[in-house]
Order: sequence, then C-alpha cells, then structure tokens
Amino acid sequence: MIVVAGVTNVEISLPVDGFPVDYTPVRYPRWDVGVRVAGVGYGVAAALGGLGSPVRFATLVAPDPLGAAVTAALTERGLAGPGVLPTAETSRSVVLHDPTGRRMVSTDLKDLPEATYPPETFAALLDGADLAVVTNIGFARPLLRVAADAGVPVAADVQAIDSLDDPYNSVWMAAASALFCSHERLPCPPEEWVCRVWDRYGTGLVVVGCGPAGAVLGVRAGETVRRVPAVAPRGVRNTVGAGDALAAAFLHVWVRTGDPHLAVERALLFAGYRVGAVTGEDGWLTDADLVALAASAPSCSPSVR
Repeated sequence: MIVVAGVTNVEISLPVDGFPVDYTPVRYPRWDVGVRVAGVGYGVAAALGGLGSPVRFATLVAPDPLGAAVTAALTERGLAGPGVLPTAETSRSVVLHDPTGRRMVSTDLKDLPEATYPPETFAALLDGADLAVVTNIGFARPLLRVAADAGVPVAADVQAIDSLDDPYNSVWMAAASALFCSHERLPCPPEEWVCRVWDRYGTGLVVVGCGPAGAVLGVRAGETVRRVPAVAPRGVRNTVGAGDALAAAFLHVWVRTGDPHLAVERALLFAGYRVGAVTGEDGWLTDADLVALAASAPSCSPSVR
C-alpha cells in the first residue's frame, strides 16, 4: 500500500508553435487544447493506481464546479476515499507546450500552500502502508512528521531544486528515503549532486530526472551512481507530468521488487511513453502494458561508477 499526499487541480494545456510566444489576437492551434484533472499529487496517485499499486490518496478538493470534475476523476480512478477532504476553491493551471515538448506551467494554487490537512486523518491512511509519497505542497509539510512517527518511509520529489540548503525543500530532503528531483537547476552535474545528497542527508535512493538525457540513479548501499538513457517510444509531444510519471513508475516497481535498477529502467520507459501524448490522458500504462513495452524496447546501456 502506498499513501500519496498532494495537490489535485484542473489543467488547461495549450499548444504553441515555439518559445518565445509571438503575439496574435486569435489562434487556432494545430493540436487539441486539453482540459484535464492534474496536479502533482493526482499525477503520482493516478499513475500508481493505473499500474496496479494499491493507493490511498490525501488531497483537498473544493465543492465548486471545477471540484466536481476533480471528484469525478478521483472516483473513476479509484482514488476517492477518506483522505479526500474539502477546501475552499479548486486550484488550476495553464500549460503552454511546443512541438519539441518544452513547456511553461503557470499554476494558481489558491489556498493550498497555507491549508491544513488533519494529521490524524493522514495517520489513519498510513495504517499498513509500505511507503508515503509526500509531495512538496505546503499542507503536506507537517505530514512528514506523521509518517516518521508511524515508521513509514517517505518518498519526496523536490522538483527543480538548486541547493541542499533550500529553505523550503530541505525538510523534505531530510525526511526522504527515496528522493527525486530535476536536473534543470542543479549547481553541479547530477552524478555529483547524488553524492552531495548522500553526504548531507544520507538518503538511500536518489533519482535525478534529466529530460532527454534520461536519469541518474544513486543507490547509497554500495555507493552506485548510474546514468540510464531516455526512451521515447512515441516521440515527444508534451513533457508536462514526466517527472511525476517517472517517480510513480519507479516507486511502483521498487516497492514490488526491491530492485531500484529495474525500477529506474521501467520508470524511464513509462515516462517516455507518457510524453508522447498531447494531454497525457492517453499516456497511462498498466503494469502489463509496461512489461510488454519493456520486452519490445531497446535494452538500456547504462554507465555505472
């Protein structure tokens, strides 16, 4: 059982010809304008559930028209339950993405950064859990202590981090047994970053998503640092949510098998398939789909040191 705590929102994805965006008063995009339920928490929970991992979801949903769409999506994906609690207004985001997959995300989180999630509710969700995925939204910060008190290991994604001393994200880095981040703003090469995280926080597993350059996996036991190439079976159309997909698939395979090396290979394949979708709604794979795709995909040629 994996418990996920994080944001659910409504996202509009808008294709553009490139960045910077040229001004024009009216456009008729060549691709579909997408409207979907999204958010980091939802993306991780939905991907895990679709892969077949049992999931309990801790999130906040508003009783407004957009919230009705969110509730319908949670129900459809089996994520509705006692961990879904009310908030004042549904957060929303707008994503611009170009034909190469580059994206610019604007998110209005409403009151979620300052909201409070009841620790006793989260503690109940953790009963019998193997792992807690605690995303870095403000209302989830106190839940790190709840997971620690319950003896449940934590996975966290600190996104585009640039410092080990980041005043906002350092509490997540200190708490995580499995830590995910992006390469985009790192102050050093990802391989060196992994070693710095080990030295500072003693984190067991570190995964750095490197976009078209794949990912770097650090396994502290044995001090193995491994770079694995990216795989994009359908090409790249929209990279929004790729990091969430990478983390979810990694955790799904790792919790089931205990093998982080298999997990990163399957995770890159899962994320690589997902970025071939315009809106992501056709980018979900089941575990059986992922296994079949892995059997047909080119083998990885990783470097290890």
